[in-house]
Amino acid sequence: MRAKPAPINTPEDPDAAPRGFSIDAHRLPAPKAAPGLHLVATPIGNLGDITLRALQTLAGVDVIACEDTRITRRLTERYDISAQLRQYHEHNAEAARPKILEALAQGGSVALVSDAGTPLISDPGFKLVREVCAAGHAVYALPGPSSVLAALSVAALPTDRFFFEGFLPAKSAARKSRLTDLARIDATLVMFESGNRVQDTLAELAEIMGNREAAICRELTKLHEEISRATLSELARDATTLETRGEFVLVIAPPAADAEVLTSDALDELLRAQLAAHSVKDAVAHAVALSGRPRREVYARALELAKDSRGGDGED
Repeated sequence: MRAKPAPINTPEDPDAAPRGFSIDAHRLPAPKAAPGLHLVATPIGNLGDITLRALQTLAGVDVIACEDTRITRRLTERYDISAQLRQYHEHNAEAARPKILEALAQGGSVALVSDAGTPLISDPGFKLVREVCAAGHAVYALPGPSSVLAALSVAALPTDRFFFEGFLPAKSAARKSRLTDLARIDATLVMFESGNRVQDTLAELAEIMGNREAAICRELTKLHEEISRATLSELARDATTLETRGEFVLVIAPPAADAEVLTSDALDELLRAQLAAHSVKDAVAHAVALSGRPRREVYARALELAKDSRGGDGED
């Protein structure tokens, strides 16, 4: 008969070793964490990038809910934390969430961590936090590492206003459509990309956003950290030599404040070039992003030019 898994919220064992954690062989005590859900930011690469409060909390909660127990165990073993680890990820969340809520209802304390960085930022957890709040339990934020903020801080681009996109669509057509929408946003853009798509994405960024300044941040805080700063066109040109192993954060400067709206003649020239290489739909998307003119106006003019060039009706 299969043994039942241990409950999430276990009573304090009077004979158990005191809660605590170790730093450089120095053992430090950790008080029992307050009841509630603790959102704990963990290192994005370098295991030394963790706060004392985070270590105290991880050592003091009843259970740590994590995406991958193997990854989180590296952190707990590094700091000699005896912790009950339970998986919580997008594939088991529906089943795991009620157990966490039940533990909190019994006065337990649960830490939620992602594999790296701040929970809920491109990681599961939103529904859990919403349901925990709806049930009236406390939620605590323990700020710390974030690849988004780390990339912004080293990109040498404006940081007064930024837009975080997360991961772009995997398919090229959907990705180009989304990049065209992003091109209109008057803020520094931050996005994640995988190594197997980063070269294609850089080419599409250069095609749609032109010569904006940008930065490629690879393997932040890790041994092989690499930051490349240049224009999108230059980064796309050199992408064939880019090391594609690892994790990437792309940071793109906002549109120039003094970007001028193209004249009618310049718009026609741009549209003719785009129509020679793209469908009307894609040509319009690119022209809108580069011309500063309203989409309705650009679309109407594209149809006229397409009709003239084909001697018939333009096609969308």
